[in-house]
Amino acid sequence: MSTIHRWVRGAVAAATLACSALHAIAAEPADEASIRQVILSTWDKPDARVEVGPVVVVGNHAVAGWTQGQRGGRALMARNAAGHWAVAACGGDGLKSAKTLESTGMAPAQARQLSASVAKAEADVAPARRALFSTFDGLLRMNEGDAHTGHAASGAKP
Repeated sequence: MSTIHRWVRGAVAAATLACSALHAIAAEPADEASIRQVILSTWDKPDARVEVGPVVVVGNHAVAGWTQGQRGGRALMARNAAGHWAVAACGGDGLKSAKTLESTGMAPAQARQLSASVAKAEADVAPARRALFSTFDGLLRMNEGDAHTGHAASGAKP
């Protein structure tokens, strides 16, 4: 096999891998992408980048972990009547608890399922980043449309 032939085969293999990686990024479920976009468009700043994930969706509710610098937390997301995602509450470890999720009006079975799914998803997060999810104190409930207010009182940024 000639050197040129090997080079072409190598280039094709590299292009195939690159396309596969792009497909994996583009294949993020629509709900997860929408939730990320809500959080990023609300709180991401050039000098204070927000990293979102994991995002766990169960029915019309989701919990998204986020970090921004040395702070972090979780956002409880709810799908509104128009089908759009909105921040329903921000919190720390409380948003891993089925009891807390139920207190937001979620059905008990859905709260248990979301709680278990969050625990499973967060198990794959690096321990140092996962620890930042606990830095948001309390539970801050939001009204749709004002999800970006009130974080200063908690000491957290989103």
